[in-house]
Amino acid sequence: MSAARVDDAPSPAPALSGLKLLARPRPPARAMSVRPSTPAPAVAPALRPVLSMKVDELFLRWLGDPHTRRALREELGRLQGAGPGDVIRDRGSGGDVIRSRGARGGAVRGDVTAVRSDAIGADVARDDSREDQDVVRRGVARRDVPRGDSGRGRHCGSSAVQTRQEPPPASAPGPAVPAFFFPRGRPRAGLDVDGVVARVERAFAGFGREEAGLGDMGVVAKACGCPLYWKAPLFYAAGGGRTGSVSLQAFVAMWRNVLLTCHDDSARFLQLLQAPGATGLAQEDLVPFLQDVVNTHPGLSFLKEAPEFHSQYITTVIQRLFYTVNRSWSGRITCAELRRSSFLQAVSSLEAEPNVNRLTGFFSYAHFYVIYCKFWELDTDHDLVIDREDLGRHGDGAISSRMIDRIFSGAVTRARKAQDGKLSYADFVWFLISEEDKTTPTSVEYWFRCMDLDGDGVLSMFELEFFYEEQARRMEARGVEPLPFRDLACQVLDMVQPRVPGRITLPDLKRSPLAAAFFDAFVNVEKFLEREQWAGPAPDADPTGPKLSDWERYAAEEYESLVAEEAWGEGESPALPAAPPLTLAPPCSPALRPESPVDLYALHFPESPKAAGPAPPWPHTVIEAPPCTRCCHEACHVTSVTECIMVVGDEYSTA
Repeated sequence: MSAARVDDAPSPAPALSGLKLLARPRPPARAMSVRPSTPAPAVAPALRPVLSMKVDELFLRWLGDPHTRRALREELGRLQGAGPGDVIRDRGSGGDVIRSRGARGGAVRGDVTAVRSDAIGADVARDDSREDQDVVRRGVARRDVPRGDSGRGRHCGSSAVQTRQEPPPASAPGPAVPAFFFPRGRPRAGLDVDGVVARVERAFAGFGREEAGLGDMGVVAKACGCPLYWKAPLFYAAGGGRTGSVSLQAFVAMWRNVLLTCHDDSARFLQLLQAPGATGLAQEDLVPFLQDVVNTHPGLSFLKEAPEFHSQYITTVIQRLFYTVNRSWSGRITCAELRRSSFLQAVSSLEAEPNVNRLTGFFSYAHFYVIYCKFWELDTDHDLVIDREDLGRHGDGAISSRMIDRIFSGAVTRARKAQDGKLSYADFVWFLISEEDKTTPTSVEYWFRCMDLDGDGVLSMFELEFFYEEQARRMEARGVEPLPFRDLACQVLDMVQPRVPGRITLPDLKRSPLAAAFFDAFVNVEKFLEREQWAGPAPDADPTGPKLSDWERYAAEEYESLVAEEAWGEGESPALPAAPPLTLAPPCSPALRPESPVDLYALHFPESPKAAGPAPPWPHTVIEAPPCTRCCHEACHVTSVTECIMVVGDEYSTA
C-alpha cells in the first residue's frame, strides 16, 4: 500500500491529548499477575482485588486499540461542535482531518497532509493487522468500525467513508410563554423617566437652591406624580434624614432608580420605606412617615398640643395596618400584601379629606380615642402594660380566664410570649379589634390560635369542651341554665359545617358566616347570652345608611359614650385632647343653626308636638334616634340625635 491510510490518521481535539498517554505498549504478561502486598507486622496479609485489576487491564487494552481511539476522537469531536467542513488537527501525527457531509449523511474524512511514505503505510497496515488478530483471538467484537467486503471497510485510495449515527433532530421550539409574575409590578410602556426628572428639576429650581427640606417635599412629591403625603418617604429615602436636606442630584438618582426598578405604587412605596436589603416593611419603618402625617395633617392639628400622645396614635395606626394587611403574621408587609390592601388609597385620601375620622380604616382619631381609653381603664397603674388580672376586667369580666391564659401564652402575640406576664398596648389593639369584630379573617385566625391548644390546626371536641366548661360555670353564676356540652357541640357543628365531621379547621371557620357566634360561645359569655336572646339583626343596624362593620359600629357607640361622660365629668379618662368632630353632613347656613333647645328639638323632630311647646326637660333621652344630619350647630359633631341634644343643649340649659 503506497498511500497512507486516512482511517489511521487520528484527528484529536485539544481535550484528547491526555488519551495519547494511555495508548502505550501493552505491559508484559507478568503485569497481569497479582502484585504481592507487604503484610503488616501484626496483621494478616490483606486480600488484593484481583478481579478489579484484571478489569482495569482489559480496559487499558481496549482503550489502547487504534480503532477505539479513532472512534473516541470522532465522537468527542462531534460533541465539541465540529461541523461540516471543520478542520480538526491531530497533534500527534501532524495531520489535518476535514469532516464534511457525505451523500448518505455519513462523515467523509480526507487527509490533506502530505502523502506518507510507502514504508510508513506498510508499517501502519501491519500494526493494524496484528491488532485485528489480537482482537479476534480475545473474542472482543469491534464496534463503531465500518466493515467492507474485506472486513476492513477501506477503499483503495487516499480516503475512506465511515458512516455514523446522526443525533436525532432537535424538536421545534414551542410557543413562547409570556411573563406572568411581576413581583415589583407590571412594567408600563411609555414611561417618560426623563420627563419626570425634568419636572423634578423645575421643582427644585423654584426653591432658589439645589436642595430641599422636608417642608418643601410636598411640591417635589407632586412633581413626581405621587400623593402629597409621600413627601416624608421621598425625603428620607434620598438621605434627607442625615443632613436635614436633599440635594437635586441625590434625589434624581434615587427616584430614577425607583422608577426603573419598581413599576407600580405598591412597589415604590415599599422601596421608599423599607430598610436596604430587607424583604418587607417592618413596623419601625412606618414611624417617620406617620410622624409627618401627625405634624402636618390639618385634621390632627389639635394633637400638636399633646406630643406625649403622638407615639400612642402612631402605634395604633401601625397595629391596625399590620392587623389588616399582614395576612401572613410574619411581622413584615410584603409588596403583594400591600398591593391587595386599601392602605395606599387611604394615604391618597389624606390629601383631600381634612377630617381623619372619615378614614375609618387606619387613620381615624376617634378609633384611637376609643382604644386608648379602654386600655387606660384597665391599666390602673398607668405603666402602659396590663397583666392577666387587668385584662380579666374587660367587659365586666366577660372573657374567660382560660382564654386570657392563652392570650398571654404567646399564641397570638407574633410568636413572642408576653414578657413577665404583661401585655403591651400594641398587643391590646389586636385583642380589642378581634374581640369586638369576629368576622374578619384576622380575628378568626386570632381566636383559632387561642383555641388550638396542641397547634395541630384542628379544633377537637376536647378543646371545645375545655373552654366551654368555664363558660358553663359563668352562666350558672348568672342564674342561667347552660346547655349540656353534647347539645352545644351539635349546634356549633351545624353552624360551621366542617368538611370532616367532628374536626373544625381554620378554612371551615373562614368559610362559615356564623364564625362570630361560634367564638362567642367559648370566649365571651355576655355576647353568647346576648346572641341567644336576640334572634333578629343587630338592633342598631340601619339598612338605608352605609354598611358598617362590627368594629366601626362598636367604635362609634363607644365614642359617643366616652364623649358624653367627658362632657358630664363622669368616669376617668386620660388627658387626651378634645376629640375631633365626627361630622356626617356638610356645614349649612348659619341661619339654620338652632338658637334654643326648642329650635334644636324642632330640627330633629319637626313632626313632634313638643317642637312648638316649651323646651323639653334636660337631659333628654332619645331611643333609637336617627343619625344627626340636620343640626348644623358648630358644637354638634356627633352621629346620633341623643348626643347632639346632650352636647348642644348644654349651652341653653339655663335659658
